[in-house]
Amino acid sequence: MSVVPSQNIRIIVGFLSCNVMFAAPNPPPPIPPPPGTPIDGGIYILIIISFFFGMYIINKKTKKASR
Repeated sequence: MSVVPSQNIRIIVGFLSCNVMFAAPNPPPPIPPPPGTPIDGGIYILIIISFFFGMYIINKKTKKASR
């Protein structure tokens, strides 16, 4: 005697195996934000150095022109 599965069991098994096909994998995690480095961290030092360098160049050119 062989056991023949009924039509209802075949339909249920078909629907349950079909769900695996339509399940999408989880999306990747979002990228981490960039590090919080300040943009104007050393701007005051840069301004002071550029001011003194500019004064040095102007002083050097005026001494050269007065000779």
